[in-house]
Amino acid sequence: MAEPDRTLSGRRVDSGFEWQALRTLAPYLWTYGGLQAKVRVLVALLFLAAAKGATVYIPVVYGQIVDRLSPEEPSAIVIPVALIIAFGTLRILSIAFAELRDAVFTKVAQRAIREAALQTFRHLHGLALRYHLERQTGGLSHAIERGTKAIDFILRFMLFNILPTLLEILLVCGILWTLFNVWYALITLTSIAAYIAYTMIVTEWRLKWRREMNETDQRANTRAIDSLLNYETVKYFGNEEYEASRYDRALKRYERAAVISKTSLSLLNIGQAAIVGIAITVLVLMAAGDVTDGTMTIGEFVMVNTYLIQLYMPLNFLGFVYREIKQALTDMEAMFHLLDVNAEVRDRPGAGALVPGDGAVEFRNVSFAYDSRREVLHDVSFRVEPGQTLALVGPSGAGKSTIGRLLYRFYDVGAGAILIDGQDIRDVTQQSLRRALGVVPQDAVLFNDTIRYNIAYGRPDALPEEVEEAARLAAIHGFVMSSPDGYETTVGERGLKLSGGEKQRVAIARTILKQPQILLFDEATSSLDTHTEREILSALRLVSKEKTTLVIAHRLSTVIDADRILVVVDGRIVESGRHARLLADDGIYAAMWREQQRAAREAEKVEAKDTAAPPG
Repeated sequence: MAEPDRTLSGRRVDSGFEWQALRTLAPYLWTYGGLQAKVRVLVALLFLAAAKGATVYIPVVYGQIVDRLSPEEPSAIVIPVALIIAFGTLRILSIAFAELRDAVFTKVAQRAIREAALQTFRHLHGLALRYHLERQTGGLSHAIERGTKAIDFILRFMLFNILPTLLEILLVCGILWTLFNVWYALITLTSIAAYIAYTMIVTEWRLKWRREMNETDQRANTRAIDSLLNYETVKYFGNEEYEASRYDRALKRYERAAVISKTSLSLLNIGQAAIVGIAITVLVLMAAGDVTDGTMTIGEFVMVNTYLIQLYMPLNFLGFVYREIKQALTDMEAMFHLLDVNAEVRDRPGAGALVPGDGAVEFRNVSFAYDSRREVLHDVSFRVEPGQTLALVGPSGAGKSTIGRLLYRFYDVGAGAILIDGQDIRDVTQQSLRRALGVVPQDAVLFNDTIRYNIAYGRPDALPEEVEEAARLAAIHGFVMSSPDGYETTVGERGLKLSGGEKQRVAIARTILKQPQILLFDEATSSLDTHTEREILSALRLVSKEKTTLVIAHRLSTVIDADRILVVVDGRIVESGRHARLLADDGIYAAMWREQQRAAREAEKVEAKDTAAPPG
C-alpha cells in the first residue's frame, strides 16, 4: 500500500490536490495582477493560437512543394517559389509567435511567483510562536524554494507545452480526417491516448518513490542544518560521528528511493517507445498502400510522415513534462499548504493602533496554558506604573518567561486580560503593540550581517550617527571601533563571532535605537560572568531610566533595586514587595536569596583558591 504523501503542514495530499493547487495559483495570474495581467494573458493566448496555427499548416505546404517538384514529366519541373517562401515564412512565424507569447507572459509569471512567495513569507511571520518552536527550519526553507520553482515550471510547461500540444493533436487529427479518411485520425488519436494513459499510470506508480525521495531529502537537509547550527554543541560532546551516522541514515533512505525511481524510468521509456513505434509503423504502411493505389500523392505521403514526426517528438517530451508537472504540483501544494496553517494570533477586525501613553502595564486575572491539559499561569494579576521597574523571579519553569511572551502577544491569554495604558492588547494591532515594546532576551540572536545592520534593525531608517549613539549608550562603541572593520564587522551565523557580553550589548543598542516606552529584560544577564554582568546591568539601568520596565531574572542580585518584586511559583504570584521587605518576610524569596548568596561565596572561595595556587 502506498504511503500517504504529507506536506510540511501535516495535511494529506489527496487525489484532487493537483486541481486545488491550480485553483490556488489562478488568482496570482489573473486577479492579483490587475488589468495589465489580464491583457497580457489574453495576448499570450492569441500568440499561442497563432503559433500553433502556423505549425500545423507547415506540413501541408511542405507536401504541396514535394508534389510540385515531382511531376510526371521531369522536364516540366518548375520551382514553386511562392510555396517555398510560404514554407519558410510559416516556420519563422511559428517560432516568432511562440517567442512573443513567452515575452508577453513572462512578466505575469514572474509577478505571480513573487506574490506567492511573498504571501507565504508574510504568513510565516504572522504565525504564532507555537508554530515556530515546532517547525523545522531546513525543511521549511526547502519547501518555499521548491514551491517557487514549481510555479515557474507549471506556468512554462503546462500552459505553453501541454495545452499547445493537445491543441496541435486535435488540429492534426482533424486535418488527417478531412484530407484522407477517418482511420488516419482514429489511429493517431488512439495511439496518443494510449501513450498518455500509459505515461500517467506508470508515473503515478513511480510518484510514491519520488515523494519518498523528497521526504528523505527534506529530512536529511533538516538534520544537516540543525547539526551545523549546533556546531559547538556537537564539538563539546565529541559527537561528530554520531551526527554523521544520523545524516547517513537519511541519505541511505534517499539512495534506496532514488535507485528505484531511476530504474523504473527505463520501464516507462520502453513502453512509450513501443506505443509510438507501433503507431508510426501502421500509419506509414497505410500511407504507402494509398500511394501504391494512387489515392495519395507522394507529397501527401510526406505530409503524413511530417505530421507524425511533428506530433510524436513533443510526445516524447510530454512524458518528461508530465512527470515533472506532477512533482511540481506536489511541491507547489506543499508551499500553499503553509498558508493553511492557522495563525492562532490575529488582529481583530477593525483593530486600531495602540494609542501611545505613559506605559502602564496591567495583567488582570490572566490564566494561560500551552496545552489544555496543563495550565502554566493561574489567575495572575499585577500592575506596573509608568516609569517603574517590576521584577519577576522564581524557579525555572514557574511561568516567568510566559508572562513576557503574553505581553508581546506571541500567544493570546486563555482567560483574563493584559492592558497597556488601559487598552486590551487584543484590541490593538500586533504591529503597533510591538512597536511600543522593547526586549533584551537571554540569548540575543543576531543576523549574519554587520554590527551596524544588527543595531539598526531596531529602527531600520535610523541615521548612522543615531546607530553609533545607541552603541555608545550600550557601552559597545569602543569595542566596535577597535575592530579592523568597525561597524562593518560581520557577526557570523547567529552572532557566533561575538562573545556573550558583546552580543548582549548589541541587543541593548538595538533596543535603545528602537526607543520603546516599555522594556522587557528576559534573563538578559543570566548566562554572563559576574564582571560582564555588572557592565551589562549598568547599561540596562541607563536604558530603562524613565521607562516602564519588566525584568525577568534568575539572579536576585540583579533586581534588588526594583520598585517591586514578584515571586512566581507554579504559575502563581506567591510573594510581592521590595527587596528589603521580602527578606524581612523570610519566605520563598528570602530562602532563594540565602541560597544564591551561599553559592556566590563558595564560587568566590574556589576562584580565590585557584588564583592563589602556584602555576604548573
